[in-house]
Amino acid sequence: MIQRLVLICLLALLCQPALAQPPVLVPRVLNAYPHDSSAFTQGLLWHAGALYESTGLRGHSSLRRVDIETGAPQINLPLDAAYFAEGLERVGDRLIQLTWQSGLAFVYDLHSLELIETIQYAGEGWGLCSDGRFLFMSDGSPYLSLRDQDTFELIFRGAVTLDGQLIPPQLLNELECVGEHIYANAWNTDYIFVIDKYTGEITALIDASGLLSEPERAVLAGGSVLNGIAYNPESDTFFITGKRWPQMFEVVFREA
Repeated sequence: MIQRLVLICLLALLCQPALAQPPVLVPRVLNAYPHDSSAFTQGLLWHAGALYESTGLRGHSSLRRVDIETGAPQINLPLDAAYFAEGLERVGDRLIQLTWQSGLAFVYDLHSLELIETIQYAGEGWGLCSDGRFLFMSDGSPYLSLRDQDTFELIFRGAVTLDGQLIPPQLLNELECVGEHIYANAWNTDYIFVIDKYTGEITALIDASGLLSEPERAVLAGGSVLNGIAYNPESDTFFITGKRWPQMFEVVFREA
């Protein structure tokens, strides 16, 4: 509860007596899998029994297809050292991978991971997800961009709010679209926002601070924060991890 209040206080909303705080959820761990502790996870995707991962940092960025049982890449495609890879999403038989400040998205064949196209866009790239009709993209601002899945053309930018107020910048990171909601890692925190994709309102907070023990956190390198959300529709479960985390967790979310 204290961590939840700290987060809301950071959002400059706690001082309002009439604050309608959203419910807080916690992950219930069903399975834990090995995760490559060198992988600076920026985007995570599950499709048809396969796990795909976009890793960041210049000189270390990659696109991977990962064996979830071992955490080892089955295919590891390094990016040029000029690029800092970010969010990842599937559209049909293509994968779209954002870059942070290069204004480029790389499009790959889903099966071979062969690069087939490069798309230019304005601004930064952070997280990316698809609801089957549109792409939703975060860019380091308090807004989510709605984009055409085929052309990547910008259609609309909508604010993300908590109790009707705009959230601060640099919070919306990795994204996952599930049903009527968008799940978004709140960067540099142990929280995931559950966002109504139609209104932009945060309808729930997920507190994932209990996933790692204090000794496990103590040995992590700087910047190794919670990041990475992938939904498995067949089991109705989520895979979540963090940058350079040694484990990936399969979870369901329940009220605290």
